[in-house]
Amino acid sequence: MRTKPLFSGYVLSLVILLLGASGCAPISAPGASNGSGLPISRTYFAFDTIVTVKVYDERVTDAHFKELESLMKEIEGKLSRTIETSDVSQVNLQAGQEAVRVSDETFGLVRQAVGYADLTDGRFDPAIGPLVDLWQIGKEGAKVPPQADIERKRDLVDFRNIETDETNRTVKLAQSGMSIDLGGIGKGYAADRIAERLLEMGFKSAIIDLGGNIMAVGTKPGGELWNIGIQAPDEMRGNPIGQIRVDNQTIVTSGVYERYFMENGQRYHHILDTKTGYPVRNELISVTIVADRSADADALSTAAFALGLEEGLQLTQSLDRVEALFVTAERKVYMTDGLIKSFRLTDETYELANLAAKAN
Repeated sequence: MRTKPLFSGYVLSLVILLLGASGCAPISAPGASNGSGLPISRTYFAFDTIVTVKVYDERVTDAHFKELESLMKEIEGKLSRTIETSDVSQVNLQAGQEAVRVSDETFGLVRQAVGYADLTDGRFDPAIGPLVDLWQIGKEGAKVPPQADIERKRDLVDFRNIETDETNRTVKLAQSGMSIDLGGIGKGYAADRIAERLLEMGFKSAIIDLGGNIMAVGTKPGGELWNIGIQAPDEMRGNPIGQIRVDNQTIVTSGVYERYFMENGQRYHHILDTKTGYPVRNELISVTIVADRSADADALSTAAFALGLEEGLQLTQSLDRVEALFVTAERKVYMTDGLIKSFRLTDETYELANLAAKAN
């Protein structure tokens, strides 16, 4: 399970780059634009990460961008587990005691997260909070916890003990010591909400980069597809492994280089295995999901990574309008059928592997 506390204090090193025709297009500073005046962009710090919104429409104003900023603060104020007054914090505070009435969107997102937990047999689990707190990955002084502590916290991670009451719109954690963490789905949800608001404003061409979660709204001006570069999962390289062409879709990547610490020569990354209580150990180094909704892609990138190559590929192949790209430690790239025509490998040090053999 990806330990992305909503919202964690880091910017993803495993970035997804927006590619122009001649290479990578850097994130614009506030107010910056290209020669044609577009895009018009603003950069915010929200959800403890860098958020950049680029709008390809000259009608966009400061008032529109301020409205988006207010929307981000509203979402963060409900979903962040580090803000004491948030819905999530109140639910965690009352673990094992009382049900907590929450907002409609918090309730809906919790239900959606539980649905993905059920779909993946708990490999994605919003009740991951106790393990997130124990490992402290991404924070100064992180180290491998004692085995007894890992086992004790792992026993608290069970989405089946998240009780939701639709009539009263309440959420309750059945066992004391439990806590929910929506970090594995929350940034995607926020990207979806920002995209919806832009469309409501009448802007049909935009790029939202929420800490590496990319939402491409509509198409480029003129109707061309967006070219999104997938960063090679090697923190020292800084080059895209390839490009995916998308239209009104989101691209989300989970990988072992996002957050980690080293101990005794071993890397401990932030994607935690709910079955063992330790960081996931399998053949994968990154998983990229392409979908219509960023919340879906966020949850599925974590789940598919935790499941491993074969089970992750089977899961994503079974879902409608969801595609996936898997990169292994042996620098082999596997993908679902729908990406074969839209993905182009640009780094020759990686190899396109036999897709059918793994999917069947």
